[in-house]
Amino acid sequence: MRATFRNLYDQFNMAAFIRDRRTHATSVLRWALILVPMAAAVGTLCAAFLRSLDAVTRLRFAFPWLLYLLPIGGFVVGLLYHLAGRSVEGGNNLIVEQIHEPGGGVPLRMAPLIFFGTVVTHLFGGSAGREGTAVQLGGSLASGFGRALRLDAEATRTLLMTGIAAGFGAVFGTPIAGAVFALEVLAIGRVEYRALVPCLVAALVGDWTCLAWGIHHGVYHVDALVPVDALLVAKAGVAGIAFGLTGLTFAEANHALGGWLKRVIPYGPLRPVIGGLAVIALVWLLGTRDYLGLGTLAATPDSLTIASFFGPDTHSWSWALKLLFTVVTLSAGFKGGEVTPLFFIGAALGNALAPMFGVPSGLFAAIGFVALFAGAANTPLACTFMGIELFGAAYTVPIAVACFVAYLCSGHNGIYLSQRVAVPKVPAAHLTPDATLRDARTHRASRRRTRA
Repeated sequence: MRATFRNLYDQFNMAAFIRDRRTHATSVLRWALILVPMAAAVGTLCAAFLRSLDAVTRLRFAFPWLLYLLPIGGFVVGLLYHLAGRSVEGGNNLIVEQIHEPGGGVPLRMAPLIFFGTVVTHLFGGSAGREGTAVQLGGSLASGFGRALRLDAEATRTLLMTGIAAGFGAVFGTPIAGAVFALEVLAIGRVEYRALVPCLVAALVGDWTCLAWGIHHGVYHVDALVPVDALLVAKAGVAGIAFGLTGLTFAEANHALGGWLKRVIPYGPLRPVIGGLAVIALVWLLGTRDYLGLGTLAATPDSLTIASFFGPDTHSWSWALKLLFTVVTLSAGFKGGEVTPLFFIGAALGNALAPMFGVPSGLFAAIGFVALFAGAANTPLACTFMGIELFGAAYTVPIAVACFVAYLCSGHNGIYLSQRVAVPKVPAAHLTPDATLRDARTHRASRRRTRA
């Protein structure tokens, strides 16, 4: 009996077990001491950023003539990036590239440059978002923490992912989606589970810190009470095709127009000037300012915002007009992000499709809100979680179906060209292992030239 117990003890190796647990506990404590202050700093910056956006948007409402200074504001931001920000012009794509292949890191000056550039864009009426700024704030601060602490390449890689999670979770108030987004956005078909817990901690701390500063996020209600049956799920799936194709259109139009402007106007600071003039011309041509800015605040009670599409009224073409305004703004070099405009476009398209499918407009607005983003960013898991966090769990199944169908229908395209294709959506012999969306886009362009 003693021999058996001794053999069991030797096999269990209590000393090694205790040593492993101690090493694990030390690692957890070390990461906590890094992540909590970093994520709190990101949350604080995001809170200041959101307050600034709110203030400049209300200022633009009070002084409508500020729109006519959009070309000048664009020139100032373009010149600033031309003189001091060429190394960070890649924005979100630079952060993704540094996570895949850690090199020189993300310069700390990315944070003030993107903060200032986005505030200027919204002050003068550019149609842009805020996710790009939050992600870049998080990535820049995380990289700065990594350099200060002299972390190795693998630890820096993880820290950059947590910076994305903290920024995304804080700016939208969706920490679960923020954590999953940071893991999912790097590569199509692959989720970086190694950083799951650090990203979740960072997203939660970033969100809690932002809330502690008194920031209140927009609330969207789905008032409809529709039974989730096979017919509703099928309708969500069919609508997901439209959301995916629209996301593809947005991404490709943005890349195509941006590339054309770079070829035609090599001097960077002049591109926002042309874009600003184009936005002003669109306002005059269409006779509305509803498609300027974020689309979350209204200048007048009858102005369109994202919340408008959750109501009973149908707005048939608002999604296309917001897409046009946003593509012109971002492709010209104005700073901000694509996600909040994508929320607007998705909710508006869902509102327009609802009568055709015989469902309440608020329900399809909610589904489009996240599904179009899922297709454009290739992040169906994160967008499903976001739908649950924003709209509740009652419609989880149709939301998930629409997100995954949109993801499939957007193909090997997306708003982040540094995103890699780990697992192709469909067989694609031309894609080498871990090819980027930029590579896929280049291949399609060369194939079109060959056919021509």
